[in-house]
This record gives sequence, C-alpha cells and structure tokens, in this order.
Amino acid sequence: MCYAVLVANVFSRLGGLLKGAARGLLAGSSTSPTGAFFADLTPEEHQRMERQRRVALAAAQTVGGPAAWSRSAADLEVLQRMVDEEVFSPTQTFELQALGVVFGDVLETELGLRWVVVMDELGTDPTLRFRDTSIQVNALTMIAQRVTEGRPVKLRELMEEVRRSLPT
Repeated sequence: MCYAVLVANVFSRLGGLLKGAARGLLAGSSTSPTGAFFADLTPEEHQRMERQRRVALAAAQTVGGPAAWSRSAADLEVLQRMVDEEVFSPTQTFELQALGVVFGDVLETELGLRWVVVMDELGTDPTLRFRDTSIQVNALTMIAQRVTEGRPVKLRELMEEVRRSLPT
C-alpha cells in the first residue's frame, strides 16, 4: 500500500484526529468540504482495477462482447446485456464490482470524471471525482448494490442521472 494512503488510512481510523494537518502534507491529495480526502490511485489500486476489467472482459466475451473495452458509451450495451443475463450472481461481489469499474471507465470518458481514491469515515475506496469538487460517483457499487438488492439496473439511465447531477 502506498505510504500516503497508509498514513491517511491511519488518520481516518483515528476519527479525524490531526487529519487536516496530515492531509496538507500529502502530495497529490486534497480535501473536500465534506471531510473526504482525495488522492491519486496507488499502483496497487490500478492493478486491482485492471484485474477487474479483465474479469469483466472475459465474462463479456461469453455474451458476444468485444475483444477490448472502448471506455465509451458503446460498452454500455454489453454491460447491460451482462446484467440482464445475470452473468454474475448477487453473491459475486468482486465480479459485480468489476462491471462497476468498466461502467466507471465509461463515466470517466463520457462525463469528464476522474478515478481517484476517497478516504473518509467509511474507509478507503476508488471513486470517480468531478473536477476538484467534492462530487464523487462510486461506480464500483452502483451495479453491485442494485443487483444484490434485486433492483433494476438500467445503465444508460444511471449515466444520464449522473450527468444531470453534475454542475455545468
């Protein structure tokens, strides 16, 4: 784990004690008005997300998907087919989050979001951040949570909902 992430995790777990002072010292990081701390993805997080992209791609090919993800809205059709055909069960959290990574890549490209790490009172997670604001989209769980709760997943609608929520 990256030293900056490790230090930030420790401070996060201490309930905010000295959090502001430590955050100001960490390179490539910033805080938001909500108290969330943002940092660049670590190499380990990049590797995990790449593994998830590969898992999602292998599964996509079972439903006639592409040889590679385009990271564009074109990927939504395949992702939607994977959700509709229940390629992953509600108990396959890592795999469902893999679909969220690919969906997040689409949001990154189409909506100008950026993958970062957010650290707050809930823990440390990759998320998509809008510019240098506190606005973040947790694409990793958008699909997984809906699938596990038995709720409908309409990816184009989700993308449009995110688009409408962003400032112009």
